[in-house]
Amino acid sequence: MIEIPDETIENLQVRLRRISGQILGIEKMLSDGRDCSDVVNQIAAARKALDQVGFKLVAAGLRSCLSDPVKAQESGYDITQLEKMFGRLA
Repeated sequence: MIEIPDETIENLQVRLRRISGQILGIEKMLSDGRDCSDVVNQIAAARKALDQVGFKLVAAGLRSCLSDPVKAQESGYDITQLEKMFGRLA
């Protein structure tokens, strides 16, 4: 398992709660019959925010792997594995 600092996890959790609020807002926009363009803009914003959570998580993993490559490899997460994760986000 990759060790991710508590402050990074807390930051990601805050971002995810914001995204959750955005999703609820999108649902309300649909219920309220808002313009399609407005809804799509909010979907794009939520998607970008979620992508940023993923990128920050992978970046934290890379920092962890670079700081202790042996421990990272023993846990099954080496640079190659993290590159694959990053590729799934791109």
